[in-house]
Amino acid sequence: MTDSFQYRALFLSDIHLGTRGCQAEMLLDFLREYDAEYIYLVGDIFDGWRLRKGWYWPQSHNDVVQKILRKGRKGSKIIYVPGNHDEVMRNYLGTHFGGIDVKEKDIYTALSGEKFLIIHGDQFDMVVMNAKWLAYLGDWAYETILKINTSVNRIKRLWGGQYWSLSRWAKHKVKSAVNFIGDYEAVLSSEAEKADVNGIICGHIHHPAMHDVNGIKYINTGDWVESCTAVIEHLDGTFELIEWSKVTRLRTEARSSKKMQLVAGGRQTKTV
Repeated sequence: MTDSFQYRALFLSDIHLGTRGCQAEMLLDFLREYDAEYIYLVGDIFDGWRLRKGWYWPQSHNDVVQKILRKGRKGSKIIYVPGNHDEVMRNYLGTHFGGIDVKEKDIYTALSGEKFLIIHGDQFDMVVMNAKWLAYLGDWAYETILKINTSVNRIKRLWGGQYWSLSRWAKHKVKSAVNFIGDYEAVLSSEAEKADVNGIICGHIHHPAMHDVNGIKYINTGDWVESCTAVIEHLDGTFELIEWSKVTRLRTEARSSKKMQLVAGGRQTKTV
């Protein structure tokens, strides 16, 4: 079956459909180019927390859902591992609908033979587990930052600028955030070791990563709010973390450069 696909596996998480911060158009562009035999939706695909407060579901969000379902109809095996924002889907664990299997977690065997634990990761976030009110407060603060970020990017686009994430920048600069990310990676890598697998693929903290932690392959798919990232397994068994916002930026720059060269070439021809 793999021969009919461009890639062996595709891993997506933290899309947060139903929020204004969701970069649905960018995700649609990505999905138009990437097909895989296995597609893992690693939690927070839609945001039930936000939708309960107010309905927001533009056509682009519906297009994302339809695009994923269409991939299932074309033969992709789709596994949905719910997260905390779409935790309502945990009421349907073990069910199959629309070509999608809903599971609490899964073990994925890569082409190399290595096994990966697939899990969203909120189960190991003490704030989410033990102080949900604080998680909701954090969600409100995060949404506020995203609103600021949306305004900044709207202004940047008017001047030909590219997508930039304020919250992602802050994660790299604020010491407590950096420490939390490090602790999170260590805890999840330890869980993978307990499961007797070679690695773990997760989401939840909106921080894409692919490296070894204490001998365990730690892969975080990132998100489609801040990072616009996904993970793919190529047909040769190698894994790649794709930052789609960077890909689109490089393509735009390449097109602009080519256009400038053509214009310059035309000027030179006229001069001669």
